[in-house]
Amino acid sequence: MNPQAKLIFTASLLLGTTLTISSNHWIMAWAGLEINTLSILPLIAKSHHPRAVEAATKYFLVQAAASTLVLFSSMTNAWETGQWDITQMSHPASCSILTAALSMKLGLAPFHFWFPEVLQGSSLITGLILSTLMKFPPITLLFMTSQSLNPTLLVTMGILSVAVGGWMGLNQTQTRKIMAFSSISHLGWMATIIVYFPKLTLLNFYLYTLMTAAVFLTLNSMKVLKLSTLMTAWTKMPSLSSIFLLTLLSLAGLPPLTGFLPKWLIIQELTKQDMAPTAMIVSLLSLLGLFFYLRLAYCATITLPPHTTNHMKLWHVNKPVNILIPILITISLALLPISPMVLTIL
Repeated sequence: MNPQAKLIFTASLLLGTTLTISSNHWIMAWAGLEINTLSILPLIAKSHHPRAVEAATKYFLVQAAASTLVLFSSMTNAWETGQWDITQMSHPASCSILTAALSMKLGLAPFHFWFPEVLQGSSLITGLILSTLMKFPPITLLFMTSQSLNPTLLVTMGILSVAVGGWMGLNQTQTRKIMAFSSISHLGWMATIIVYFPKLTLLNFYLYTLMTAAVFLTLNSMKVLKLSTLMTAWTKMPSLSSIFLLTLLSLAGLPPLTGFLPKWLIIQELTKQDMAPTAMIVSLLSLLGLFFYLRLAYCATITLPPHTTNHMKLWHVNKPVNILIPILITISLALLPISPMVLTIL
C-alpha cells in the first residue's frame, strides 16, 4: 500500500477513536465509529487476496448493522427523554438495543461470529489494530453508559463470551483465530464487571491491549501464522521464543504475571457483590483458555515437529527486533508487584 494512503487511513483511525471517546453527544460518537470503520476497511483488504476482501466485506456489514443500532437506540432514547447526552441513557429498550449494538462492535458472544473470520483474513498488524484500537471506542461508550445498562444481560453475555472464547479456541491451528477467541474471552471478563466496577473494566482493557500487542508483534517478527510454523520458529529467534512462552502465560492470567492482576481484582469485586457463583463459573471457564495458551507455548518452545524441514537453521536474526517488543513483554510480565498502587488509583 502507498505510504501516503496508509498514513491517511491511520490518521483517520486515530481521529475516529478520539472523536468517539471525547464526545458527549450521540451523533458525534456515531460519526467517530463510522470514520473508524471506513478507515480500517482498506487496511484489511490491502493484500487484495480473496480472503482479505471477504474479511473486509464481513467487517463492513457487521459494523454497519451495529452502527445503525447505535443510532436507532440513541434516537429512541432522545424521542422518549429529550436527551442526546451519552450519559443520560435511561429508556430500558434503548439500553438493551445499545448493549446489543456495542456487543456486535466488540465481538462479544453471541455476536462474535464475524471476529475470528475477519482476523483470519487480515495481516497480523491489522489484526492487532482490530483486537485493540478498534475495541476502545465501544468499550468507552459502555463505560459511559454503564450505570444505565442491564446487569443480568451483560453478566450473561460475559459468561457466554468466556465460554465460547475458551471452547472454540481449543481446536484451532491458526494463530490469528486463536488470538481472536482469546480476545472474545477477555472481553467476557470485562463485560461481566462493567456495571459493578467500570474503572476495573478499563484497567482490564489497558492490560489486555499491552499483552495482546506483545503477542501480535512477536508473532509478526517471527512471521508465524499457524502452529506448524511456530514449531520451527525457535531456530530463528531462540530468546524471543523463550520469552514468548511467559507472555502467553501472562495472557492466560497465571500468577505472578501481569495478566493475573485484572482477573484477581474482578473475582474479588464479584465476590464483594455477592456473585461468588459467577466468579467461580468465569474462573473455571478461563481454564479452557489456559489450555490453548499452553498449547501455543508448548509449540513455541518445547516441541519440534516429527519431520523437521530441511532448510538452513537461522540462528541469528537478519533484521533487528522491533523495539516495542521488549518493552511490551516487560510490561506484560512484571506489573503484578505494583497492584497496591493500582488499587489506590481505582
